[in-house]
Amino acid sequence: MSEVLNQKYLHILRILRVSDRPLPSSVIVEELRNIGLEMSERTVRAYLADMDKAGFTVNLGRKGREITELGIKELESSRVYEKVGFLSAKIENLTYLMDFDLNTKTGSVVVNTSIVEPRELLLHLKAVHGVFERGYGMGTLVTVFNPGERVGPIEIPPDKIGIGTVCSITLNGVLLKHGIPTQSKFGGLLELVNGKPSRFVEIINYDATTLDPLEIFIRSGMTDYMGAIRDGNGKIGASFREFPAESRGLVVELAKRLERIGLGGFMRIGNPGRPVLEIPVGEGRIGAVVIGGLNPIAVLEECGSRTHSKALAGLVDFRRLFHHRELDEVVKKLLA
Repeated sequence: MSEVLNQKYLHILRILRVSDRPLPSSVIVEELRNIGLEMSERTVRAYLADMDKAGFTVNLGRKGREITELGIKELESSRVYEKVGFLSAKIENLTYLMDFDLNTKTGSVVVNTSIVEPRELLLHLKAVHGVFERGYGMGTLVTVFNPGERVGPIEIPPDKIGIGTVCSITLNGVLLKHGIPTQSKFGGLLELVNGKPSRFVEIINYDATTLDPLEIFIRSGMTDYMGAIRDGNGKIGASFREFPAESRGLVVELAKRLERIGLGGFMRIGNPGRPVLEIPVGEGRIGAVVIGGLNPIAVLEECGSRTHSKALAGLVDFRRLFHHRELDEVVKKLLA
């Protein structure tokens, strides 16, 4: 059997996966017919024999076939292509769901969540503050989630805390509330030279991945936050957005207002139809480079502290956020 199962094999595995009992070939034929696939029982038996040999199913005699753990893993792996685009959809959904009002400074914003050991966090907080103060974080605000708290699908485990950093998708939500649609194009590694953005050295399109690009770069050890803090020469997470050209004036105005309340995230806003850091922009569009929200906590990985970070973790009330300099006291109180 080939390494990539054809669609007919996958349909049979899906039928077995959702069943709470073994199924004979005659029942599988009927189930296939229900989803519009006509196959003879003889053909199905041949497919099942192949899958038995591959270890994806097991023959239980008269009871029929049952999917194995290996078969479940193969089925899940085969769905990776189907899930491409999931990240883009999640970005759009959270952009729509967040309800932060820039005028009243109330409502929810999108956050990333990083699970950390509090003592290790205290040990390396200087580096975390350094990322913020160099302007390499999404604004200046954070929050803390206690053990047992849940943020979206993530539950903070015992003896750990969750650090919530503002996700750059918050900018999309604010702009949308002011009538400006945003296209999130890609996440990448941005090279800094003397503290200024130079070029993207790695990029991953949002519509071509099932994982957040910055999560990938962090786990792969490709970042250089310590260099960026030390002398302004390093590699940090950033993303690229596009907006309608006519909205440029309003985007610049909103960017300034966001920065004043600790939600600043634009590193560079381009001009209509002009490239930004060598990234081409279509006619009638403007491009912008946006700072990665996970950057301040991602620096812990370079300090040797293992973290589990999830971008686009969920929504949190803006009132829960506080200045990053307050982290020291908040974490110390949790440890007391």
